[in-house]
Amino acid sequence: MTIRPIREVGDPVLRTPADPVASFDRELAALIRDLVETVDNPGRAGLAAPQIGVGLRAFSYNIDGVIGHMVNPTIVELSEETQDGDEGCLSVPGIWAPTVRALHAAVEGFDVHGKPLRLEGTGLMARALQHEVDHLDGKLFLDRLTGEARKTALRALRAR
Repeated sequence: MTIRPIREVGDPVLRTPADPVASFDRELAALIRDLVETVDNPGRAGLAAPQIGVGLRAFSYNIDGVIGHMVNPTIVELSEETQDGDEGCLSVPGIWAPTVRALHAAVEGFDVHGKPLRLEGTGLMARALQHEVDHLDGKLFLDRLTGEARKTALRALRAR
């Protein structure tokens, strides 16, 4: 079992858009295994490959006891209806802030074997899908904050 260390804000890999996965091979299988094993801990809803230092478009999730993964995800649907709840990130430990996200999201990509896969959900699942795809695009949830929530989060980040 391999639980990988989490990269934290300030690490350039978190701000670099991840490359598409080109080969569905043993190396990818090992990466997905590490992502799944690393996300399988209490309090972890999702984990993108850049968060463990790998610049590839892959993530794992752990929502309501269901653990899975996706490779080369693309958001294909976002509801106009939004949710505004506290969001945190393993790469920004200790900081939670109200973050607006679509209430429903659908993402398409592939599984570890290259088979087409679609994930969708509402609430926490929708939030996790959007959050993880943001990581693959080199974005953190902090980038989505506005107004006082952004000021408070950035102040807390500087104080760490």
